[in-house]
Amino acid sequence: MNSDFPRILTYLRKEKGLSQKQVASDLGISQALLSHYEKGIRECGLDFLVNAAEYFDVSCDYLLGRTVQRKLASVTADDLPESDEIRHLKGNMINQINKKLLMNTTTVIFDLLAQMGNKNLTNTVSNYLMNSEYQIFRILYSADSHNSQNLFSIDKSKYKNLTLASMMIDLEIIDTIIQKNELSLSLSPDLIMNYFEKGASSLFNLIQYSERNIKNLTRNTQNI
Repeated sequence: MNSDFPRILTYLRKEKGLSQKQVASDLGISQALLSHYEKGIRECGLDFLVNAAEYFDVSCDYLLGRTVQRKLASVTADDLPESDEIRHLKGNMINQINKKLLMNTTTVIFDLLAQMGNKNLTNTVSNYLMNSEYQIFRILYSADSHNSQNLFSIDKSKYKNLTLASMMIDLEIIDTIIQKNELSLSLSPDLIMNYFEKGASSLFNLIQYSERNIKNLTRNTQNI
């Protein structure tokens, strides 16, 4: 078990205003054992972890401090395209789910930007996202060497590095705008879930997928 578990377990109990005696009784263990769990003196077993997660209505990952999201994000029917849309689009269901995740997450981002109310920030974020899609589209377009490059004005041998450089500059500008104008929003996973509804589910899924992918890529790179 990790060092976050005792802290989170104690926090959840106190948040509900429950005594150790009550929680221990509800979970079928002694108060002394629960006290040891909360102090980190003893490590709990898998059965207790699962039971505690169900009892406090959170995920096991949240109890272990592996995510700030209380419940595991899941792709619901609302996250998927309508049946008519599926029939008219090519590609498998994974493509459709990923498309919906990206679309919903982008909506969340621009809603947050609207709340922050800074035109320069919105424009710079838009530039960053557009550059990302420009690069991906050009890679796909150029996969066939016979496709004409007349659509583009930047040389094929230079656009990747130039696009990445532009995106890095955009990130620096975004940070500068936020710091200079002292822009901020008070957010939490629960607030995001309540405010954005299905968009939040897509956002949380995207975060989990991206961080898992980043960690795996970093781990693989280190092993090279």
